[in-house]
Amino acid sequence: MTDPEPEDGTEETTEDGARRSVETNLFLTVSGPPGCGATTVCEALSAAMDCGYISGGQIFRELAEERGMSLTRFLAEADASDEIDRALDRRLRTIAEQWGAANKAFILESRLAGWIAGNRADLRIWLDAPEEVRVERTRDREEMEAEMRVREVLEAGRYEHEYGIDLSDRSFYDLAINTARWDPEGVVDLVLTAVERYDPETDEGAFPTRDVDV
Repeated sequence: MTDPEPEDGTEETTEDGARRSVETNLFLTVSGPPGCGATTVCEALSAAMDCGYISGGQIFRELAEERGMSLTRFLAEADASDEIDRALDRRLRTIAEQWGAANKAFILESRLAGWIAGNRADLRIWLDAPEEVRVERTRDREEMEAEMRVREVLEAGRYEHEYGIDLSDRSFYDLAINTARWDPEGVVDLVLTAVERYDPETDEGAFPTRDVDV
């Protein structure tokens, strides 16, 4: 589940074609709505930082396998009950606690990763793009335009109701990037530059985040 091999075309490279490598022990969270490009970016970051990477999607599939359900049936169960979403969030919290104390580079990606990891994370990143761009990016996937819009509304309502989380509040993120403005390599380069230039000696403080009771 950790240290996955990046897919072809996602490695971050320098101008001379050599893969960019960054030495760090930072714990990063990456969040954003469907179609924001998080998977592509995280895979490239994982390769460049030579570290583990876990996504909420991975954990969701693991939970489905543990319960002997197909992904389609598990998705239906998740839509009908809050229990599955809470199980997912609890497992993400456990992972965040483990890696937050490990002092090793790691990437946790999910819609709520920044909230769930909270102050355990070293850098919290938000990726986004205009809705029409995200819809086009997901057009060939199972999640089509209308379903994507409905799910975003439902998720926002669930997070507000269950956790008191306002997804529109992005004030605590350290870096927010519109992924429509750069290609994936450019987005990864922006994040890696932030990682490289981060110096705890000159860090004057992150925005505090309250612990979310999952």
